[in-house]
This record gives sequence, structure tokens and C-alpha cells, in this order.
Amino acid sequence: MNGPGSDDPPEETPDDRSSASNSEPTAESGDGKGADRSRPEEATANGTGAPVAGDRSADGEPDAPERESTGRERDLEPTEAPIRWFLRTDNGTVVAIRDVASSVAIVALIGLVLFGVSGIWPPMVAVESGSMEPNMQKGDLVFIAEEGRFVGDGPIGDTGVVSAESGTESGHEKFGQAGDVIVFRPDGSEFRTPVIHRAHFWVEPGENWVAEQANPDYLNGATTCEEVVTCPAGHAGFVTKGDANDGYDQVMGTGASTDVVRPAWIQGKAMFRVPWLGHVRLAFDDLLATGPTAIEPVAAAEASPAGSTPASVGTAGLVAGTVAIGTVTVARRRLRN
Repeated sequence: MNGPGSDDPPEETPDDRSSASNSEPTAESGDGKGADRSRPEEATANGTGAPVAGDRSADGEPDAPERESTGRERDLEPTEAPIRWFLRTDNGTVVAIRDVASSVAIVALIGLVLFGVSGIWPPMVAVESGSMEPNMQKGDLVFIAEEGRFVGDGPIGDTGVVSAESGTESGHEKFGQAGDVIVFRPDGSEFRTPVIHRAHFWVEPGENWVAEQANPDYLNGATTCEEVVTCPAGHAGFVTKGDANDGYDQVMGTGASTDVVRPAWIQGKAMFRVPWLGHVRLAFDDLLATGPTAIEPVAAAEASPAGSTPASVGTAGLVAGTVAIGTVTVARRRLRN
């Protein structure tokens, strides 16, 4: 108890201390902790417990607000997770490689599906000439199938092929006319480009097919078997003809100039065509100069194009399709960007 006139300050009562703490702000300490204790409502004004923009740290600099979580992972480095980085990076070169790789996968998948359906590899051919016009055009891409699949009414024996003669009776038509269109190697030669023509009729060994079955209009002026080198037939098989040609392939000087087509020479039957797409394959062959050499036309009159010669769409065709799809994909991506 201080007496009157004492120089000592009056002693604070508990009530006085309580009143002072409620009315006086706490001074900011040198380490900034006092401010944090005195303003808890400001430190958590955003309700998350994170520092509010504008708060200062111990060194006097504003605290950087924490980045809100968006569920997106931070950018990966190539050395951390190479596969994930390759699939997610926006690097231009990697994006282009990724697009081409996806195109390869798509084309390969299509090829496998077509192979499973057709039973033949390659399952497509590109038409190189106009001997099947107007039912097939130069540059068409034609899907082919094994002879024993998708057999129409009235096939010849166990060949799976319906001739034009048999198709006329059964009503089986392909590409605008009766009978199947087949892909075969002339004379069975591995050195000649396959031909895609219609099977007109079947002949037996020794048969005088010129007199017994042939249409005189398609004999190139011949009237007897002796005038046609493939008559009488040396073996069983098909007599063939291009829809736009003036004569049978088995009459020398017209068409593909081949002997009667044995079943073993047949590579498949044409099922449907895709216009213009074959030009990609043909252009690719011209560019690389690796495509098969086309059959030299024999007596190819302007009104009678000879030997419709498709080029097989194998590895080169798949690469051409991949390049085309990849180019379109990259171009579209650039347009979007």
C-alpha cells in the first residue's frame, strides 16, 4: 500500500489489468509473433488457416499465398517418370512423335481387323489402270477377301468364285455386273503385277472354249480355237476379262495376256472399293520408287485400256496411311493452337 506523497506508481488491481488488456493493442514484437497472437481473426480471415495476402513474415516481406490445390500434379521431369512425362508433356517435338505413333497404332489396328475379316494379307489393293471402268476407277482402294469367304450363289466347285455365266443364272452380282471380280497373278508369275478382272466362265482341260462358251465379240477377231493360243485349254480354270476391255485376257493382244487362270493363281475376291484412297498408295510408290512394275499394256487402245493392275497395299501402304493420318492430326492440332 503506497502512502500519500509516495513516488512509486500506484499498484494495479486485477480489474485494472483486465481493462488494460482489452483496451490497449499489444505492441508488435520484433519477431512478429505478438501480431499473430493479437490478431487471430485477421490471420485466418480466409477461413482456411493460411496466411492472408499482405501479412508479413519475420523478415518484413509479404507472405506468398499458398497455391490452392487443383488436383493437377506438378510438371514432371523426363528423368523422373519417362513414360508419364512422354504421355503428358506439351513439348512440340514429343507431341508430334506422339501423334505419329498413335496414327501407326490406328493403322495397324485397322490392318489387323481387315486381315481377320478377309483372311488375306495385304487385304487391300490399289487399282492402277482403267480396265474395270466404270465399275472400278483408277486410284480406287479395293478391299479383297479370301475366295472361300463371303461366297455368293452358284460358285464354281470348291473355288468359292462365282463366274459371270453362273452369276447370271443365280443373280449374284459384284461391282455392277454378274459374277465375282478376282485378283490373280497372270500365268501364276511372281514377277508380274496382280490383275483385278472379272471371272467370266470356267473351262475344263482340253475344252474348246472358243467355240463352246466364248462371246465372239471378245475374241479380237478370232473365229476358231486354232487362232487362240490358249485354246484348247491346257488346264482347268477361269477365262477372265476387264469390264472396259474389248477382249478376254486369254486372247493374245488384249487384256492381261495370260493363260487360263488356275484357282491357285487367285489371290482373292474384290468385295468393295473406296474411291481415290488408292492414290495415296500409288503416290507413295512413285515417291520411293519401290512399287511393283506395272504390266506393259498390250495393244492398249484408247477405248480399251489393258490390264487393270492393282498394287498390293502392304507395309508401304500402311506407312503411307500413317503419314497421311499423322499429317492431318498434326495440322489439326496446329490449327487448334
